[in-house]
Amino acid sequence: MNQSNMLTGSPGKTLFLFAVPMMIGNLFQQLYNLVDSAVVGKYVGENALAAVGASYSITNVFIAIAIGGGIGSSVIISQYLGAGNIRKMKTSIYTALFNFLGISLFLGVFGAFFHHQILIWMDTPQNVLAEAGIYLKIYFYGLPFLFMYNILASIFNSMGDSKTPLCLLIFSSVLNIFFDLAFVIGLDLGVLGVAVGTLIAQGISSIVSFLLLMRRLKANYQTNGLSDSPQTSDPQKIYSRTITWKMTKIGVPSILQQSIVYIGMLLVQVVVNSFGSSVMAGYTAGMRIESICIVPMTAVGNAMSSFSAQNLGARQPERVKQAYKACYLIDASIAVFLCLILHLFGNTFLSGFLDASSGTEAYSVASAYMIFQSFFYIFIGLKCCTDAILRASGDMLIFTLANLVNLALRVFIANHFAHSWGIQAIWMAVPIGWSINYLISLLRVLTGKWKKIHLI
Repeated sequence: MNQSNMLTGSPGKTLFLFAVPMMIGNLFQQLYNLVDSAVVGKYVGENALAAVGASYSITNVFIAIAIGGGIGSSVIISQYLGAGNIRKMKTSIYTALFNFLGISLFLGVFGAFFHHQILIWMDTPQNVLAEAGIYLKIYFYGLPFLFMYNILASIFNSMGDSKTPLCLLIFSSVLNIFFDLAFVIGLDLGVLGVAVGTLIAQGISSIVSFLLLMRRLKANYQTNGLSDSPQTSDPQKIYSRTITWKMTKIGVPSILQQSIVYIGMLLVQVVVNSFGSSVMAGYTAGMRIESICIVPMTAVGNAMSSFSAQNLGARQPERVKQAYKACYLIDASIAVFLCLILHLFGNTFLSGFLDASSGTEAYSVASAYMIFQSFFYIFIGLKCCTDAILRASGDMLIFTLANLVNLALRVFIANHFAHSWGIQAIWMAVPIGWSINYLISLLRVLTGKWKKIHLI
C-alpha cells in the first residue's frame, strides 16, 4: 500500500487492509518467544518452561521499548510523508536508525552485565535461576538486532508498506523454528539452544530488513507524484537533533504505552514467582495465549497511528474520525471471535505449552487465566485505537497519564490482593487497567483538541 492510498478512499477499508498484514506480522513476531516456550516445555521440561517464562516478562519490556520507540518515530516520518516532504522524511528515517542503534547497544551491554541480578531481584526460584540466566544473557547479546528490526518494521509501516515487514517476519519466524528444533532436539542444548536460535534468526532478519530499506530509499518518489522537497543542491542530511527532539516527545510516551503491559508483567512476575514453579509454568502458558490474542488489537491500534499521522500531516482530520469509528466494529468483531475460539479450543492451545508431566496446578492456573481474559479483549482494542489518535497528533499529556494509571492499577491490585484473594487477583487487574485507560483517553479524544496540534 502506498502513501496516496492512506490519504484517499474509504478510511475504514483502508485502515483494515493496512492492519491485516500488521496483524499477521505481529503474530509471527510472537512466534519467537512462543516457539521458545513450546520447544522447551515439550522437549526439556516444566522447569525449563518456567525459566523461559521468568525471562519472558523481562524481554518483553525491551521489545516494548523497541516497538514503542519505533511507533513514536514513525509518527514524524508519516507526517512528513503525508505532507509530501520526502527530504525530511528521509532525514527522519536516518535519524531514527542512528538513535536506536545507540540505545540498543547501551541496553544490551547493561543487560549482559546485570541479567543475573535482575532475576534475583525478581525472586526467581533457585531451581530455574541458572537456566533463566542463560536465556536472558544470550537475549541481551542480540538486543541490537531486535531493536533494529523493530525500528525498520515501523519505518516500512510509516511509509504505508505493511507487507514487507510481514514477509520478513514470516521468513525470520521459520528460521527461528528451524534453529530451535535443531539446537534443542538435534544438539540437546536445552534453554541455551532456543536462546541462540532466536538470536541468529533475529540477526539475519534485521540485516535483510536494513538492506531492503536502503534499496527503497535510493529510489525516488516521482512515480507517486512526490519529490525531495524543498528543491536544493545541499546533500541529504542523515541526522537532525531537531527531529530527534520531535521523535523523543512522541517516542517516550509511546514506549511507555507499549511497555505498560510488559512492565506490568515484569512487576507482577515477582508476585507470581512467590507461588512456586508450577504456578509460574501455568502463568507462563496463560500469558503466551494472551500474547497471541492481543496481537490483532495492538496491530489495529498501530495501523490507526500510522493512518492518523499521515492524514493529520495532510490536514485531513475528518478521515481520522471516520477510521476511528471503523475501529470499534473491527475490534468488536475480533473480540467476539477470540472469546469463542478460546472457549472451544483453549485447552488444545495450552497443550502446546504444557506436556503430560506438568501437574494439575499448572494446567488449572493456565486455563483459569485464559478463560477469564477472553471476556475482556475488547478493552485492549479500544484502548489501543483511542491512544493511537492522541499519539499521532502529538497530544501526549493525557495519553501518558492514562497509561500510567493503567500500570499503577495492575501493580497495586496484584501486590495488595494476590496473597489474600489468590493468584486470580493478578489477572483480574488486567482488564481493570485496560478499561480505565480507554475511558481516560476517550474523554480526551472527544474534546477534539488533537485536531489543533501540529507537529511539523
